[in-house]
Amino acid sequence: MPQSGTAPGRTPAWRYAIGMFGTSIPINMIKGSMILFYVDILGLDVRAYGAVMAIYAVIDALDNPLLGHLSDRTRTRFGRRRPWLLVGAPMLAACMIAFFSAPASLRGMGLLLWFAVFAILCEAFDSMLNANYGALLPELYPRERDRAVANSLRQGFQLVALVISLAVTPLLTTQVFGTEESTQGFRTTAIIYGAVALVVIVFMALGARESPRYSTRERPRLLPSVWSIVRNPMFWTVGLTGACYGIAMALVLSGIQLYVRYSLGLPVGNALYLQGIVILVSAGGLVAWTRVVARRGALWTWRLAFAVLAAGFAALFFAVDLVTAIAAGVLVGAGWSGMLATNDLIVARVLDADAARNGEHREGLFLSAFGFFGRLNGIVTGLALTSLGVFFGYNSGDDPGADPGFAFRVYLCVYPFVLTAIGAIGARLVSVPIETPPEASEPPPDPVEESAVEHPR
Repeated sequence: MPQSGTAPGRTPAWRYAIGMFGTSIPINMIKGSMILFYVDILGLDVRAYGAVMAIYAVIDALDNPLLGHLSDRTRTRFGRRRPWLLVGAPMLAACMIAFFSAPASLRGMGLLLWFAVFAILCEAFDSMLNANYGALLPELYPRERDRAVANSLRQGFQLVALVISLAVTPLLTTQVFGTEESTQGFRTTAIIYGAVALVVIVFMALGARESPRYSTRERPRLLPSVWSIVRNPMFWTVGLTGACYGIAMALVLSGIQLYVRYSLGLPVGNALYLQGIVILVSAGGLVAWTRVVARRGALWTWRLAFAVLAAGFAALFFAVDLVTAIAAGVLVGAGWSGMLATNDLIVARVLDADAARNGEHREGLFLSAFGFFGRLNGIVTGLALTSLGVFFGYNSGDDPGADPGFAFRVYLCVYPFVLTAIGAIGARLVSVPIETPPEASEPPPDPVEESAVEHPR
C-alpha cells in the first residue's frame, strides 16, 4: 500500500485507516448473514423481511442527516467526532450480538419484532459511527495527496475486514462454532467480532487529532444547511450515481451465501473461496487503481471502474461451478477495487467545494445526506428479495420454490448488473471540481495553538 509521511500534529494515516477495519466487521457480518440467519434458518417470510427492510431504510434515511448535523454542532475538548465514535462503538457491538442471539424458538410476530428492533438499532449505530468516521477524512487530510493515501489505506483495512466478516464467517458459523442448520455459531462469532471492533474503533478514535480550526466556527443550523445541500446539483448527480454502486454491492453482500448454496449447489462454507478471491483481487488492485488515479484523475478512473464492475456481474451470471464463479469473481473484484479507490475521492471533492463556497465545515451532515442515497439499498434489497417470491416462488428456506438457484442468480447478478450499467452511464454525465480549494492548502494549525484550543483553561 502507498506510504506517506505524517506532518507534525497530524494523525498518522495508518491509525486513522485502521478504524475502517473496526467499523466494517460488525455491519458486514450483519448484512452478509441476515438473510441466511433469519429467512433461511429461522424461517422468517421474505415478505415480512422486505417490509422491515423498507421501514428501516426510511428511518435510517431520516436519522442519518440528524446524526451528521449533531456531530457538526458538537463542541467538546475531545473534538466533534471522537465522542460519537466512543459512544457508538460499544452500542453497535452490543446490538450486533443481540441481533444474532434470537432464540430458535421464536416464530411469527415474535421473530419479526426481534429482527426489526435489532436490525434498526444496528443500522442506527452503524450510521453514527460512519457519519463521524467518514467526516474525519477530509478534515484530517485536507491535501489531495495525503487524502488519497489515507483513503487507499483505509480501503485496504476494509478489505481485510471483509475477508474476515464475509469470507471467513460462513466457515466459523457453520463448521467451527456451529452447523449449517443451527444458530449457535452466529452468536459466538458475533461476540468475537464485536469485541475486536470495539477495541479497534476506540484505538483509532483516541488517536484522531481533529482540527480546532473547524470546531471554533459558528455552529451550522440544520434547515439552512439542508436547503443549501439539496440545492447543490452535485449532491444529486454524484449521490444517485454512487447509489447505483452501493445498492449493487449491498445485493451481493446479502445474497452471496445463498447464491453459493442454491445457484452453485454447494455448501455455504464454499462462499469462503469465492468471497476470498474477490476481496484479495480488490485489495491487490488498490495499488494499481491508485496509480491510475494519479495519472488520469479520480473522475476518469471512477468511470472506468463502473464499467469493469458491470462486466463482472454479467460474467458471474453464467458461472456454473465454483471455478467459473471464481473466474468471474476476479473481474468483479477488479471493478470493485476501482470503485473503492475512487468513490470517496469524488465525494470529498464535493465536500471541499461546499466548504469553500459556504465557509462552513459540515462534513457530517453532507456525508449523511449522501448516505441517504446509500440507505436506499435497504428498500431495494427488500424489494429485490420480495421479487424472488413473486417471480420465482422463493419465500423462505422452508418454502424455496421450484428453482431457487435461478432466483438467486437473478438476485446476485442481473439486478447488480442493471444498477452498475446505469451507474456507468450516469458517471459519464457527472462532473466534479478538479481544483483543490485554497483552504485545503492552508498549513496545519500550530500544535501549541491546537493544544490550547482542545484544553481550554
